[in-house]
Amino acid sequence: MNRTTLSLIAGATALAAVTGFAAVSAPDVGSATERTGAAATLPVERTGLLCPRPSISDLAETTYTSFTPVTRGAEGEGTAALRSAAEQSAPDDAATGKGEKDEKDGEQAGDGEQSEKDGEKGDKDAEDGKGSAKGGEPDKADKPVLQLREPGTPVTADASGAEAPALIGTADGRFASGWTTQQTTEVTAGTGRGLQGVACTAADTQFWFPGASTDDSRTDYVHLTNPDDSAAVVDIELYGKNGALKTTVGEGITVKPRSAEPVLLSTLTDEKQTDVTVHVVVRSGRVGAAVQALDDELGGDWLPASADPSGSLVMPGIPKDATGVRLVAFTPGDSDVDLKVRLASPSGLITPAGNETLHVKGGMTAGFDLGDLTRGEAGSLVLTASDRSVPVVAAVRVLRGKEGKQETAFIPAARPVETRATALDNTAKGTTLSVTSPEGTAQIKVTASAGTKGGTPATKTYTIKSGTTQDIEAPVPAGVKGTYALTVEPQAGTTVYASRTLSSTEGGVPFFTVQPLPDDRGMVAVPDASEDLSVLQR
Repeated sequence: MNRTTLSLIAGATALAAVTGFAAVSAPDVGSATERTGAAATLPVERTGLLCPRPSISDLAETTYTSFTPVTRGAEGEGTAALRSAAEQSAPDDAATGKGEKDEKDGEQAGDGEQSEKDGEKGDKDAEDGKGSAKGGEPDKADKPVLQLREPGTPVTADASGAEAPALIGTADGRFASGWTTQQTTEVTAGTGRGLQGVACTAADTQFWFPGASTDDSRTDYVHLTNPDDSAAVVDIELYGKNGALKTTVGEGITVKPRSAEPVLLSTLTDEKQTDVTVHVVVRSGRVGAAVQALDDELGGDWLPASADPSGSLVMPGIPKDATGVRLVAFTPGDSDVDLKVRLASPSGLITPAGNETLHVKGGMTAGFDLGDLTRGEAGSLVLTASDRSVPVVAAVRVLRGKEGKQETAFIPAARPVETRATALDNTAKGTTLSVTSPEGTAQIKVTASAGTKGGTPATKTYTIKSGTTQDIEAPVPAGVKGTYALTVEPQAGTTVYASRTLSSTEGGVPFFTVQPLPDDRGMVAVPDASEDLSVLQR
């Protein structure tokens, strides 16, 4: 018997053995096709947030606020803590592996016991609802700047001057779902004076910022924060009114492990442009990104990233007393597009006279002055591309106050609130919550948490009529002390968008900041799965 015949016999024997096993082990037909139900929506178990360095001004006073709403189904002990990026990284971190050690130590601290030993002061501050943030003390790298004690109650930490650090944070267990952090900075004088607020965000690999500038009157920074133990490599592309701007050092920017890097836009190009779209692309790794836009005369604020390029965009919550609104739009492709402009007012969708349609050339940034668009009523800008297949990014710059005493805020195109969104650092008199439902009537529930220093939560339900924007008289916690969180949850109806405005008056100047409220992504759909051994027979 030759080798070929032996090989065939051996192969046939092995095949028979496998087939026999599959036949004996085949599941019942009914159990193979059985389904236990649709995908379950469950709380996330771990999340991360990144906060940029608050200010370059020695006059800056910053408050960090952190909060996790009470979420049904969230289990486990867990923690939510933010630590200074400056303290987590040292010059030789990448070479020595210290960054990796810091992360492991941070995770151990998150278990609770180690946190109490290494961060006794941080825990006490969190319990009191207030802490402090100081940079440049590597020996305290494991001590959190801010740490939550219980879901449902916000905590704060204060920082002064230009040395306040960027923060890197993680939350797990019952603290992870809906974890939100806000930093609010007041600068009383100098470039960018006013109120500057930004919600801390998750790391990503691509960001669009229409509304930046390289004009002589502006000092704009792109803040990049790397939460990981390996370096991130980032490209920054700039687009002006005639297309891509020539940049000198915008490619291959290295952001060290667990550190933050502010990049001044005017150092990337010699071209002076009033309206610039910034595109941040991460070659390797991931980062958090935000633009800090500071004007010599008009104050300043943070410019968060626009929603992903789309044929339909909403910029919610333009203040009713806005004295100037400037729209900046950009389409990444080569195709031109006409944008239909509508304002979602308290009474419905209206078309602004003289600005019914705006033309945007492919690959070029376009700016449009819309004047006092809201005319004393709350409003949200709704843009629709004539060709929905042409994607667009956009943002508006809003001015409040009279000439010589004006302040600036930015509202980028927002993502909808799908399940839940939270705004922090609210007070009874200085907070405005705006909600819009462009395409249908919606119902929302708004919950005011306990205050940082005491108070009882309160909840109200509201109906938002189709095509309108409503400045909601939000609930206030009973007996509130300190600031509190406002959580927005759609109950029924169509898609809603929301923003929150904080305001105060200093020296006759209306300080204010606006933050769109994206979904907190605290819930995730977990597909239903069942055992199916029939795949062995296929």
